[in-house]
Amino acid sequence: MDPRRALAIDNLRVRYTTADGYWDALRGIDLAIDRGESFGLVGESGSGKSTVLKAVAGLVPEARGTIQIDSRKMGTRRTKGERRKVQIVFQDPYGSLHPRHTVERILREPIKIHGFDEPSARIRDALLAVGLDASYLFRFPHQLSGGQRQRVAIARALIIEPQIVLLDEPTSALDVSIQAEILNLLMQLRRERGLTYLLVSHDLAVVAHLCDRLAVMRHGAIVEYLTSDALRSGNVEHPYTRQLLAAYSGSSVTRRREIEA
Repeated sequence: MDPRRALAIDNLRVRYTTADGYWDALRGIDLAIDRGESFGLVGESGSGKSTVLKAVAGLVPEARGTIQIDSRKMGTRRTKGERRKVQIVFQDPYGSLHPRHTVERILREPIKIHGFDEPSARIRDALLAVGLDASYLFRFPHQLSGGQRQRVAIARALIIEPQIVLLDEPTSALDVSIQAEILNLLMQLRRERGLTYLLVSHDLAVVAHLCDRLAVMRHGAIVEYLTSDALRSGNVEHPYTRQLLAAYSGSSVTRRREIEA
């Protein structure tokens, strides 16, 4: 494997048994993402985007094919060290945080699980890194705004120093003004920490803003690989990608201005 690769996926397949037989959620996905790169997956609901993320995170025991992280092949059962290398930020910042735990406890839990030292200092540093201070330590999720909750979720993902961060629609549940703040924070953290991102989003403006390259998914397969420049210019080849762009074109100019503001 190329040592520049942070993540390599070869012929990833996921098949679920159904009452009528089976359903192929993923049908031979191939991806190669370099260290420090931000890569996007786009496509309509049910195209398999989130299933790819879950398989990379080791949450899909039905997954078949090869997933390599840092040149090491992942098995169906991950070690604690392997799980630490890949963390995920979910779409709903309220649903992903325990409602009865304070911010301090939410951030302390992964530190305890992975055996990091100096937990108090690490927690405070993690909060500062996402633009929050110690005054948030003993607040509960319901006492935070949506943007603050997502900042806590990002801090939780980063507190154990992963190499790859999986982003599952990380801004779709937020107001537009807050979306831009969170996207800029993610870009800053990526630069400062050399992080690798794999982003799932239905929002083409978000993908164009945050990602270097992307893949377009349909019915569990990748139909086209693109650069973000090609996406912005509309220089695409597959009919389905053109269809996505056409469906999005009515709001694309406004959305780009909102995201880039």
